[in-house]
Amino acid sequence: MFWDQAIETAGRAGLERLQLQRLQATVRRVAERVPFYRQKFADLGVKPDDIRSLADLRRLPFTTSDDLRVNYPAGLLAAPLNDTLRLHTSSGTTGKPKAIFFSRADVENAAELCARSFVMTGVTKEDVFQNMMSYGLFTGALATHYGAEKIGCLVIPAGPGNSERQLMLMRDFRTTLVHLTPSYALYLADFLEKRGVNPRRDLALRKAFVGAEPYTEETRLKIEAGLGLDVYNSYGLSEMNGPGVAFECEHKQGMHLWEDHFIIEIINPQTGDPVANGEPGELVMTTLCREAMPLLRYRTRDITSLMLGRCPCGRTHHRLNRITGRSDDMLIVRGVNIYPQQIERVLMATRGIGRNYLIRLEGLDEMIVYVELTGADFDGQVEHLVSLQSQIAEKLRAEILVKPRVELVPPATLPVTDGKARRVIDNRKL
Repeated sequence: MFWDQAIETAGRAGLERLQLQRLQATVRRVAERVPFYRQKFADLGVKPDDIRSLADLRRLPFTTSDDLRVNYPAGLLAAPLNDTLRLHTSSGTTGKPKAIFFSRADVENAAELCARSFVMTGVTKEDVFQNMMSYGLFTGALATHYGAEKIGCLVIPAGPGNSERQLMLMRDFRTTLVHLTPSYALYLADFLEKRGVNPRRDLALRKAFVGAEPYTEETRLKIEAGLGLDVYNSYGLSEMNGPGVAFECEHKQGMHLWEDHFIIEIINPQTGDPVANGEPGELVMTTLCREAMPLLRYRTRDITSLMLGRCPCGRTHHRLNRITGRSDDMLIVRGVNIYPQQIERVLMATRGIGRNYLIRLEGLDEMIVYVELTGADFDGQVEHLVSLQSQIAEKLRAEILVKPRVELVPPATLPVTDGKARRVIDNRKL
């Protein structure tokens, strides 16, 4: 199924011509309207007319999240404030938020990319879409809400949490699609199990769109088993219009990134140089259609790689492999670089493990991994628990080259939030 087959299956030469035209227009726009970029261009000795090919993209400056915070609230606007239609913010963990402005066309484009993405997974107007993401300053809920409405779905703006109400809505309106974070999806699977609800037998669920947090393939399989549906991986960020940046098709062989709206680069996060095709690095993105707040070479800090080859679905846009973490989420423990997703991958693939975990760093460099067990396993013999604890610690040592202390805890012991999960607490005195 296609939303716009002509653009989704466009030949590479035609797609790159379109990208260049839109890149040149974007560079002229920011040079004329955004003092931040005008100064950057002057510092680099670059003029809009110097961008004659896509290879010239590397002559342009990077933009970082710090640039957005320094220019808060409206220093990166490329349109008069009264021509903008919507404001979202992305606060991160510290400091000032990043203010992201949308024009009317930006809002329409964000919704259309979500519609395009959903149709790619087999969504039709017959579906009922229950949106469990946070409505408000976060972009995830609204863009997908309007995208599903463009297709003609019945949309239930449920918001996050309140699992009793979520279950009531799923039952009463025969929900077929859900949009939620991976951490809440795991929690919801636990909730349904405790209520004696068999999703395959008692509900109409068929697909889940899971995002806003990096997660592993092992976690996807756990969600699919717990909720009895197909889980589709997606990628988005507020700075790029929200959640419809890249999406899996029904073949689930990488996430198609919509190159008529974005140019992507994958770079070495330390040097800023491009990596070889297929090699992992930091994803850098340039907007091609944004009116209110175009961004050039935005460093997302997300680590991924290009998936090589062609997708069986026939779409020609480049595909991204799963996001494996963020360059600024990397932990250094006893001199070893560790991504939290490495730990998640081991835990979610281990039998007897529940659906929640927490990493705590203490003292100088002590790592403690708290792991929830299933009810049956936690009630097992002491010898079994000691053996499982040792097994997990050894598997983690083999994966991350550091042997953490593993603490097994009963089900539903670790904290759960309605928003993004907090998987790491760093209390070290470094």
